[in-house]
Amino acid sequence: MMSAAGSIPVIFLPGIGGAARLWEPQLASFRAAGYEPLALDLPGYGARPPVDHMDFDMLAADVEAHVDRHGLARPVLVGHSFGGMIAQTCLRRNPDGYRAAVLSGTSPAFGDPTGEFQKRFIAARLGALDSGRSMAELAAAIADELMSAGADPAGRRLLVEVLGTIAPRSYRAVIHCLIGFDERANLGAIRIPVLCLVGEHDRNAPPSMMRRMAEKIPGARFVCLAGVGHMPNLEAPRAHDAAILDFLREAFARAPIRS
Repeated sequence: MMSAAGSIPVIFLPGIGGAARLWEPQLASFRAAGYEPLALDLPGYGARPPVDHMDFDMLAADVEAHVDRHGLARPVLVGHSFGGMIAQTCLRRNPDGYRAAVLSGTSPAFGDPTGEFQKRFIAARLGALDSGRSMAELAAAIADELMSAGADPAGRRLLVEVLGTIAPRSYRAVIHCLIGFDERANLGAIRIPVLCLVGEHDRNAPPSMMRRMAEKIPGARFVCLAGVGHMPNLEAPRAHDAAILDFLREAFARAPIRS
């Protein structure tokens, strides 16, 4: 799949749900806007076989392999939550390899794994699995924790369906990978246009934290979407997509697009 003439490739990286299907609402809208969207399954997720281990450089290398395989010229990265951490790793490894980046509901570091928030996060994500419950049994409760009460019902159904099909091995691998993440030292070195996007009611990546993150990235834009939680692309897809498309339109108007 080579880039079509005149189109800009956009790679969508999912959060800990891990599956490309979480970006279904965006594929149609970005294609209609003239972009070439590609949503990736993380290793161990979607149609890919389960894994027992992953790290961020491995995941970034996986993205780079997709870029090479599909012949994508300097794609835009859109990373949500865990996917935003992968995007940050990609920007460190290949700072000139991307046109722009959207970091949605994410963080530059997981923080101290022994901290109270971090311990509660790990317990909430893995404790029920450790007690013998299945991902299908946990999916609805996880979705309710991540999403606002006013979330789009179709988006919630999609999230519950995707979460319910995750292999426990892969889910554990993501959680254990997450707790070692720290890309704070590279924020000031990022030189491409960046949008830091967050939901007003996001408890995993609070707006105040993401605003501080944006302030450390030269020229970054910060946008907070009203009324949504940690899954803005599914909770309010039209507002989410409009924010990104507006950002890209302005970013590319300021700087000529080069291959």
